[in-house]
Amino acid sequence: MASIAAGVLCLLAVPVIMGFQEWDNHDRSHKTLAPDLAVNYLESCAPNAILITFGDNDTYPLWFAQEVLGVRPDVRVINFSLLGTDWYINQLRYAVNKSAPIAQVWNPDQIIGSKRDAIYYIPTLPGFASVKDKPMNLLTMMKDYAGSDAPAYTYLNNDDLINAYPTRNVYVPVDRSVVEKNGTVKPGEQIEDTIHFTLPARGALMKNETAILNIIAANNWERPICFTSPFGELGFGNYLRTEGMVYRLVPVANDHYQGDFTYDVMMNKFKFGNAQRKGVYFDEDNRGHLNSIRRAFAQAALYLADNGDLERARNLLKRCDDNILPSNMPYGMPSRGQIHNQSTYQFLLAAYTAQDTAMTRKIMGALKKDLEQQTAYYQSLDVNQQNILQYDNQVVQQILTNVNQMEQILNAKPAEIPGTTEAPLQPGDSGQQTDSSK
Repeated sequence: MASIAAGVLCLLAVPVIMGFQEWDNHDRSHKTLAPDLAVNYLESCAPNAILITFGDNDTYPLWFAQEVLGVRPDVRVINFSLLGTDWYINQLRYAVNKSAPIAQVWNPDQIIGSKRDAIYYIPTLPGFASVKDKPMNLLTMMKDYAGSDAPAYTYLNNDDLINAYPTRNVYVPVDRSVVEKNGTVKPGEQIEDTIHFTLPARGALMKNETAILNIIAANNWERPICFTSPFGELGFGNYLRTEGMVYRLVPVANDHYQGDFTYDVMMNKFKFGNAQRKGVYFDEDNRGHLNSIRRAFAQAALYLADNGDLERARNLLKRCDDNILPSNMPYGMPSRGQIHNQSTYQFLLAAYTAQDTAMTRKIMGALKKDLEQQTAYYQSLDVNQQNILQYDNQVVQQILTNVNQMEQILNAKPAEIPGTTEAPLQPGDSGQQTDSSK
């Protein structure tokens, strides 16, 4: 009887203890990060935009925000992975919510089933002799060459028709009146008559990639085309400009920021997943997304500070600091590849460049404490373990060196924080990495 009672007690005790000890880890009642991040992406888009995403973790919250919360129904969300199927590409030909149909070069018959699952770079085909590897209008290439089934432009492989393209050097003409009217550029801004880019140096382009090229070619700059990550795989990364948390295709090379729009949307529309509420638990994946938000604020603030707009830079940093409590998401924290501390260092650099002494010292103290604790940990390991964790340790030491250098400058001239022209530190000094998953 005693053994039965003991068994029952253990059976009840285990879940009770687990529930008591782990309740905070599993309580999601106040966590709104997924829909809030989706709102941030949507609000970062200009009206009537096309937003291309790169995974379900991005896409499903975006659909929820639009279909359930009613946020920005004018934006057309496109999942890059699904663009490899004909049925999904064909859905883009119809209006959805307040989003108009998306113009495309190829018709449904040209992509039906496995047709054009890939197009191949074969510049030696007879029909390509006069245009081989020469710069070509992207619309012309997609319509008249890759979109053609003519024998001169195709190749037979075991009775399978292989569609091909003759050059990797393409361009897209720019209609100044269109891009000024829809706000892609400001009136009088220096823009290019055509954007030139080079397609990937490989043998083929897959269907989801050609779908993107079709959309760009047919769009004629009528609608904003945005991406949730800095998509450089097709060669036009040089023409992507950050607006809020998205990257917009623009006819200006190396125009990295739209400062006014980004400031407005971050100050007035961005959300933080309730990270401003005490006691909300964020696991490792959540922290990665919060870091994306924090990093976006840091980059925007750094851009403004670099251009002399210190007040607005400080406003951005304060809003982010107020809404992501250190108790929920510490500034200094171990993570895989030290991505967390690299993001924090970027935020620290923005505060330093914006000459916000209090913010700089606050973040510096938290970051330095964690870096020193990690240094002590790595030093306590045996040689084999140190070799395994060599990269993480190197990143820690690199960031710590930069932080110590910054601290020396602050202590030497506490009332005169140098601006960016004098500061010895740059964002790249931390070895920071770009997070493309979001």
